[in-house]
Amino acid sequence: MAQVDPALAEWALDEARRAGASAAEVLCVSAESLAAGVRLGEIEKLKSSRERRIGIRVFAGQASATASTAELEREGLRGFIAHTVEMARLAAADPAAGLPDPALHPGSLPDLDLADHERGIVGADEALKLARTAERAALGADPRIRNSEGAEFDSGHYEIFFANSNGFAGGYAGTSFNLGVAPIAQGESGAMQQGYWYTANRHFRNLEEAASVGATAAKRALRRLGARKIKTTRAPVVFDPDMAASLLRALAGAASGPSLYKGASFLLRQLGERIAAPGVTIIDDGMIKGALGSKPFDGDGLPTTRKPLVSAGVLATYLLDTYSARKLNLKPTGNAARSVGDAPTVSPTNLYLEPGAIAPEEIIRSVKRGLYVTELIGFGVNAVTGDYSRGAGGLWIEDGELAYPVQEITIAGNLREMFNAIEMIGNDLRWRAAVVAPTIKIAEMTIAGE
Repeated sequence: MAQVDPALAEWALDEARRAGASAAEVLCVSAESLAAGVRLGEIEKLKSSRERRIGIRVFAGQASATASTAELEREGLRGFIAHTVEMARLAAADPAAGLPDPALHPGSLPDLDLADHERGIVGADEALKLARTAERAALGADPRIRNSEGAEFDSGHYEIFFANSNGFAGGYAGTSFNLGVAPIAQGESGAMQQGYWYTANRHFRNLEEAASVGATAAKRALRRLGARKIKTTRAPVVFDPDMAASLLRALAGAASGPSLYKGASFLLRQLGERIAAPGVTIIDDGMIKGALGSKPFDGDGLPTTRKPLVSAGVLATYLLDTYSARKLNLKPTGNAARSVGDAPTVSPTNLYLEPGAIAPEEIIRSVKRGLYVTELIGFGVNAVTGDYSRGAGGLWIEDGELAYPVQEITIAGNLREMFNAIEMIGNDLRWRAAVVAPTIKIAEMTIAGE
C-alpha cells in the first residue's frame, strides 16, 4: 500500500499560509480494504478498494473552510488550497473556531499496537474461505437452520498523517479484521428467525475461530424460535452485553460537546452530579493497546487519555473537542474525531462499563419475572429529556430461568432513571467493539406488549 507523505502535508501547510491562511491543518490518509461475502456457499460480494486523500482545514481569522481531494500532485493541489482559503474568507467568523492551544499537543506519541504487521490485508481466497467456514458451521449446527443471509469477512489497513500550523505533526497505522454470519432458523410453524454473531479485532490472530462464530450465530437464531407476545407490564430488565453497550452510546451522545452547547442534552450542567447507581463506573480510554477505538492523538492533534465519564455513579467529565470545549468554557478531553473531508466532531474512543463480579447466569437467576433483552429496534432516545423507548426482543425470564422467546414489544424508561436503577453488573466484558459493556440488570422498566 502506498504510504502517506509527511512532506506533502508540510508543503500543503506552507502553501495555505502563502495563499493567505492565518492557520491551517492537513490530514493525509492512505487506506486499503477487501470485503468478501458468501451466501449459501456462493460468492455474493468481493470488493477491493484503495484510496489516498488529503483533507485541509484553513482559517482566515476566526472563519474557516474544510475540503478534501484525491489530487496529490502539488501543481493541482496549489489551486485547490487557494480555493479553500478563499472559501474561508467568505465564511462567517466564529469566536470558538481555531486550532488548539499549542501547549496541549503531545511531545511524543505512544505505540498502541494498532496494526497487524504480520497479516495486513487478508487475500480474497482466504477471506472467502473464512466466510464459508463460518456459514457452513452455522448451517450444520441444527436441522432447523434452513437458510442464511450470508457471511462476510472484511479486512482493512490504513495510514494517517496529521499536521497543523501550530507545529504539531504525527502519524500512525492501523488494521482491522471482522467476520460476521447471519443464519436463519425455521420452526415447526414455518416462522423464521435470524441470528447474528461476529468477531472483530485489530489483530488477525485474536479473532474468534470462524466455526465458533457460526455456531454461536446458529444458537442465537434457534433460541428465537417460537417467540410470543406478552402482556404490558413493569418488570426487571436484563440487557445482554451488546444491548447494554447501546445504553453507553446513548449516554455518551448526551455527554458530547455538540449536544451540550446546543442545549440538547439532559446532562447539561450536570458535572459532579449523580446520574447513575453507585456501582456504575464508565471509562473512556483511547490508550488501550490494540483496542479498536485507540489512537495516539485525536482529530485535533491532542493526546487521547484514560478518564472516567461516570465515576461511582457521578458524572465526572464531558467528551469534548477543541471547538465544543471553547463553546462550554471547558478544556478539551482528546475526543475529537474526523473524516478526511470534514471538520472535527466528538466521539468516544474505547468506552466501557467497568465489569462487576457476578456471572450473567446469576443475574438471570435473580429475576423472578422479567425480560432478557437480546435485540433492540429503532432509535427511540430523546437526548434532551433522556426519555427512552425502543422496540425489543429477547427471552422471558420465569423463576430465574430463560423460559421462552418474546418479540414485538417495547421497553420504555428514562436514561437517567435507568442508569440509577442498575442493580447488578456482570463479569462478562468482552472487547469486540470500541463501545462495550457486560450484562446489566435494571430494577424495573415498562415493557409494552399486547
